[in-house]
Amino acid sequence: MKAAVRERYCAPEEVEVRELEKPVPGDDEVLVRVRAAGLNILDWYGVTGRPWVSRVSTGLRAPKEHRLGVDYAGTVEAVGRNVTDFESGDEVFGARTGALAEYVVARADRAIVQRPATVPVEEAAAVAVAATTALQGLRDKGGLERGQKVLINGASGGVGTFAIQIAKALGAEVTAVCSTPNVELADSLGADRVVDYTKEDFVKLGERFDLLLDVAGTRSLSVYERVLTPQAPIVVAGGPRANRLLGPIGRMVRLRAGAVLRRRRVVNFLAQLTKEDLETLRGLLDAGTMRSVVDRRYALTDVGAALRYQGEGHPRGKVVVDVASF
Repeated sequence: MKAAVRERYCAPEEVEVRELEKPVPGDDEVLVRVRAAGLNILDWYGVTGRPWVSRVSTGLRAPKEHRLGVDYAGTVEAVGRNVTDFESGDEVFGARTGALAEYVVARADRAIVQRPATVPVEEAAAVAVAATTALQGLRDKGGLERGQKVLINGASGGVGTFAIQIAKALGAEVTAVCSTPNVELADSLGADRVVDYTKEDFVKLGERFDLLLDVAGTRSLSVYERVLTPQAPIVVAGGPRANRLLGPIGRMVRLRAGAVLRRRRVVNFLAQLTKEDLETLRGLLDAGTMRSVVDRRYALTDVGAALRYQGEGHPRGKVVVDVASF
């Protein structure tokens, strides 16, 4: 099979598409023929080795894992002898390291679920990491309840576009912050109010919010304090990445340190990909309550350009690689 790989930290254009051995599923696994794979900012981090502090876990001199990608959608080609939930021919989506390849094997009891027939394969491939981050950030880390007001700062990227829809599904009143070209998009996804930050400052709205989901990482804690209720948490799901050493980690540390003095709860996290949460997201997709926004599509041969755009282009929604069109 063909797969995107890199054996050292490098520029996105240096990622290679190589011929690798096709995997064989174990007793509890399924073999999936990947048709499309979604990109996330973590994929760009993994290629470039940034921020440098992350290499403590990913590999100091070279990456421990050579394969790339996590989000995918495709067709089950074979199942292990213990698998009962899937059979050959099932259309699925999920998350698995090495998704930028023609095949992946995945544990049947982990992050893999059936793809709704009404959802295009490219849209399903864009779901797992970003939508799970939005779901867990709002529901679990933020404790969002029906009728509460949520402010989403950075509402036009992968996490942000899903967060608007999930917050509405949870019964919240949503204010989305984005730039001029994305105002119409945020409105179409169900935001109750859209703030164009190039023309208006959300601090001057005169409102207090019960939860802030911070994806953009563009404002200070003191600014956020001015628009939050006393008990409102700040959930950090992204941030600036210009600092090569720390990336968004430095800002997260400063936020949490400042929050201690102000007795404000600040939470930063990485999504834990589970079958249960993917089933929840599947239900939202199936009901038409949530959809993926796909900014650009690339062929597997152009994976370097796709990764470059993901890291530097501020995608409007998600970037998808069409693996089956190789």
